[in-house]
Amino acid sequence: MAASVPAFEPYTEAFAADPYPVYAALRETTPVFRSEALGMVLVTRYRDVRRLLTDRRFGRTSVPRADGRPPPGPLPGELPHWDRWVRVNLLETEGETHARLRRLLGGALAPARIQALAGSIEAIATALVQRLEPGSEVDFVSEIAEPLPVSVIAELFGWPPDEIGTLRPWAADIVRLYEKDATAEDRRRADEAARAFGERLIALIEERRRRPRDDLVSALAARLDAADGLSMDELVANSILVLNAGHEATVNAAGNGLLALLRHPDARRALLAAPARVPQAIEEMLRYDSPLHLFHRFAGEDLEIGGVSVARGEAVGLLYGAANRDPEAFPEPDRFDIGRHPNRHLAFGAATHFCLGAPLARLELRTLFGALLGRLGAMELGEAPEYRTGLVFRGLQRLVVRP
Repeated sequence: MAASVPAFEPYTEAFAADPYPVYAALRETTPVFRSEALGMVLVTRYRDVRRLLTDRRFGRTSVPRADGRPPPGPLPGELPHWDRWVRVNLLETEGETHARLRRLLGGALAPARIQALAGSIEAIATALVQRLEPGSEVDFVSEIAEPLPVSVIAELFGWPPDEIGTLRPWAADIVRLYEKDATAEDRRRADEAARAFGERLIALIEERRRRPRDDLVSALAARLDAADGLSMDELVANSILVLNAGHEATVNAAGNGLLALLRHPDARRALLAAPARVPQAIEEMLRYDSPLHLFHRFAGEDLEIGGVSVARGEAVGLLYGAANRDPEAFPEPDRFDIGRHPNRHLAFGAATHFCLGAPLARLELRTLFGALLGRLGAMELGEAPEYRTGLVFRGLQRLVVRP
């Protein structure tokens, strides 16, 4: 008889507050299981997740299911602007197309371009941290965690300064569709955001083709219609991806990481005593409460994972959040240890789907927490933190602190 699946209700407030006991129970009793509610097979153990990220029998591009059921998410043709400007991005492709897009984007996001932002990131982070006035209460998420990466990604792209306020709402509406509880209204808003985002980017791209600047849009526009370059729709789709992914993970990691420090006084004292450990602390923040908890792929053939049969075309969800607390990969995984080494977490994925924006996110987080050190010693939590419900992304809705 198959083992029973522990209560797995990822879109509840209780799960959002602390999903890790549920993950632990799943790893122990049913490390691979089928969720009818989500329409996919879920994998919880580190070794399985890491292996499946490199297994070429799986891909992000859906194939017809053997049982004729539709794949999870919006169907092709249901959301015309989403189809045009989201489905063709790097994240949603495999094979030669994925390799070409990754090569082009990786070249545009070269280390020199990222490092050139260091001064701007430091200036933005310093100015934001000054909002933490002693005796006040501040929502760290809305006042600091969100503005920093949005401002940085806007500068990277050369986005018009007076239009920066559009980026976060558009991104939030688009990425909402990756959650499995998205409603019809969510789908409408996502398609509208994709339309507005795409049309604005096309206008910006055409402007940069006429008058290039030293920004990412100009660098990518230079590859338009080249033999091994980008089509306009690919350029728009991948620009949207970088703009969204370029701040979503950082916002969540910053809030989750600060909360972990505030809840673990010993780790906070250790960091204050040795500021040079900030980069190592960032890696532990990314492991301990990762900003991305689910990444799904589709089976390209009938196969078996951990004793569970998976049909061709069926979605398989890799639970990064569970894998990053696996005791087989991380000794004492529920302990927040800023000195942990090695720390081969999966917060940014692995293999061909390793996040291209990881170097920028790490630079932003190191700079932000370096700037926070002067306020961290006296900082306290205000009202109870609020996590957003969700399974794909894990992040705080509000994190009120008293400097």
